[in-house]
Amino acid sequence: MSSYEKTCLIRGDGGRAIRGILDRIGDKWTLLVVATLDGERMRFTELQQRIPGISQRMLTRTLRQLERDGLVEREVFAEVPPRVEYALTSTGSTLIEPAVALAEWAIEQNPAIERSQGDYDARQG
Repeated sequence: MSSYEKTCLIRGDGGRAIRGILDRIGDKWTLLVVATLDGERMRFTELQQRIPGISQRMLTRTLRQLERDGLVEREVFAEVPPRVEYALTSTGSTLIEPAVALAEWAIEQNPAIERSQGDYDARQG
């Protein structure tokens, strides 16, 4: 039995919790937003400038979901014009280490994965 299977059996939820979290952090933008906020407080426009390719709509949706999940906090300052800053919560900060490990794995394994994809595609067509 794999470690994943043991974890799912111990929790007794058939992996629902794990799938839910992987759904959240495994999307296209979440880890980039979390990594960008690592150790910093930022305004929306600064975040958008530092994450190439993210639209205003996707950044808004991602930040709202991360806030809902308790990974990001949103602070509104009573100024004119209003100022809003985002930062990782203590829970959000715990995601940095596994995210970096995953990013390093992806960079390290990418050449082998691309070779495998090329080999597979050549066999298929």
